[in-house]
Amino acid sequence: MGARLVRGGRQGAGRLAPVSHRAVRRTLLERTGRLVARHAKTVVAVWVVAVVLGLGTALGAFGGPSLFDKLTSGEPEVPGESRTGRDLLAAQTTSAEQLLMVLDGVDPASPRVAAQVRALSADLAAVPGVQRVSSPYAAPGGPTSGAGRALVATDGRGVLVSVDVDKGLTAKRQTATLDAVGARLARAADGLPGATARVGGVTLLVTAITDQVEVDLRTGEGVALPISLVVMVLVFGGFLAAGMPLAGAVASIAGALASLYGFASLIDLDSTVVNVVTVLGLGLSIDYGLLVVSRFREEMQNGDGDVEDAVGRTVAVAGRTVLFSGLIVAISLCGLLFFEAAILRAIGAAGVSVVVVALLVALTLVPALVALTGHRLARPGLLTRVPGLRSVLRRLGDVPPPVGVFSRLAHRVQRRPWLVVAGVLAVLMVTALPALSMQLRSTGTELLPRGAEQRTFFEDLATRFPAATRADVTVVARGSLAQVQRYATDVARLDGVRTVDPPVRQGSLVTLGLRVDGGDAGSRTAATVVRELRAARPAFPIWVTGQAAGTIDYTSSVLRRAPYAIGLVVLATFILLFLMTGSLLVPVKALLMNVVSLGACLGVLVLVFQRGHLEQLLGFTSTGGIESTIPPLVLSFGFGLAMDYEVFLLARIKEQRDAGASNDEAVVQGLQRSGRIITSAALLVAIVFSGFAAGKLLVVKETGIALVVAVVIDATLVRMLLVPATMTLLGERNWWAPAPLRRLHERVGVRH
Repeated sequence: MGARLVRGGRQGAGRLAPVSHRAVRRTLLERTGRLVARHAKTVVAVWVVAVVLGLGTALGAFGGPSLFDKLTSGEPEVPGESRTGRDLLAAQTTSAEQLLMVLDGVDPASPRVAAQVRALSADLAAVPGVQRVSSPYAAPGGPTSGAGRALVATDGRGVLVSVDVDKGLTAKRQTATLDAVGARLARAADGLPGATARVGGVTLLVTAITDQVEVDLRTGEGVALPISLVVMVLVFGGFLAAGMPLAGAVASIAGALASLYGFASLIDLDSTVVNVVTVLGLGLSIDYGLLVVSRFREEMQNGDGDVEDAVGRTVAVAGRTVLFSGLIVAISLCGLLFFEAAILRAIGAAGVSVVVVALLVALTLVPALVALTGHRLARPGLLTRVPGLRSVLRRLGDVPPPVGVFSRLAHRVQRRPWLVVAGVLAVLMVTALPALSMQLRSTGTELLPRGAEQRTFFEDLATRFPAATRADVTVVARGSLAQVQRYATDVARLDGVRTVDPPVRQGSLVTLGLRVDGGDAGSRTAATVVRELRAARPAFPIWVTGQAAGTIDYTSSVLRRAPYAIGLVVLATFILLFLMTGSLLVPVKALLMNVVSLGACLGVLVLVFQRGHLEQLLGFTSTGGIESTIPPLVLSFGFGLAMDYEVFLLARIKEQRDAGASNDEAVVQGLQRSGRIITSAALLVAIVFSGFAAGKLLVVKETGIALVVAVVIDATLVRMLLVPATMTLLGERNWWAPAPLRRLHERVGVRH
């Protein structure tokens, strides 16, 4: 077919136009749907094999290491002064890992305790790979000396033993050494009545965090999937249709874990990436599956009953919406690749791969499943036959009538659009105000829930062995001890500095530890001290490091790279929305509304997690700030999800517009036809995020709650009220574009 008849009005009555790339793309999607329908059993079988292989590999079922064995954890690092100082210091040390043991319930002055600790130290020193063993009894002058007192508990009821492992060991030998040392330390209290031995260290802390990630992942899936099934049963009126998106969700989880396993084999993958990326893939797959199944049922009702035709039309129309949505989500995640922090780049790259998996599931597996069930899926579900449920399910169902709650809502909005716009913007802006006081933190042990063994260990260490713990702020200097000592005298006078540790020579460098008021290494006080140290430098080179210093460097890096990330996301999203709508104003309006809604999301995040509101209800303890990786993640994920629903709504409005409806009627019918799906999809995604927010890991909880808020705000205030109100106010101007852009859209745009 070389030409097609273009309906009059906006393009000229009866004019023949050549087939454009738009028709080719639509034909390709429809052909894909028909191909999947014809070979549905093969497609499902391929996916079953892929799911088994993906899950088996990621979970270590085939004998190799699991994904969770490959994960790491740590503070986000970027090039900067803090990292340079740490790297310089690390080059001067010969130890790679350190294990600590607190022997509790003992009298440090007891000869029996001293003899047992000395014997333990000798045993530990004989372990291959152990470089140094420190205890109060090995220090010059014993436990009463300065160095020895640092290893005695302030309450006089415990001693601290530390073991340094040589960093020249291979990974396998280092693991064996740490295991041997840990086993000996755990038995340190044997033979001492009332004594207990507790072991901690960075390696054990990382293991605890990765173990918590695995537990939280299972918890999230265990909460989200059953509740999602119940909601979809209500939406579809039966279990058969409800099972389709969930089957796609299971495949997406397998694909996500397999993808993450591949990334973990190539790069150091932070443990928090797993839950954050998996929850995104799960939410998107349910979203897209819901849209595809709903559209298939609608096509079966409105068509001639041919399953292959219905699947083809479903993939052509719903598949196009899914494809645009997935592209926008992927683009928003690509913005993370511009940042210097490895964890953000990892989430961006892994997130894009998971979006691709969700798209493949929605365009192949779900259509294959609906093709296999065919007419049974199109018929009303069993629950619609239950007395009393029929009317309820009709209101909640996925295939909307021409007139309903959403069309009535749109008509009400259209009566007073200015009032709606002013009211919604006022609510969103007031909600966004707390975001102006956001304080970023890079937490360590606080990631774990209160009561977790390793968090308790390090908190107890800071309380009872303060002199043996890492300083809140560390200055790495290249100068003489005398120079640094004089500098320390000046530093001690700074506001917020509580104490200054004696300078310590480490190779060619000297370190100076500062303890700040409140003893919080990530506090505003610590950040102020860092800035003052960097602003007034001595005559010799220094590098200011520590938790607050790292956060300052990280924040500076994010702000420096953000314009590039934002520029890419905004430009690419604008282009995609223009190709979809042919309008110049609709993409601009969508982008501006997203800015306001995401600002409100960050405001809620500050109220809850920084200021500590709802601590008891949500089961966390506020650290007084927001985890530093959260804002870029929330903005990236939230933008993608918001545009997800924007695409759902605009696709229906544009479909009505192309069918000849006026602007106002297209808005009414678009909202009526998409409102149930948007509401149902938003509810399901909120359930998924809430399930993961029910976990104990703080960074995942913050991400989950923030995205729940983002989805709820966007699906209610923005899509149901602000979008129809602004589109009503703009009228026919919604679809305006300069003549050159109109011609461009005619050639390469998407026709509904």
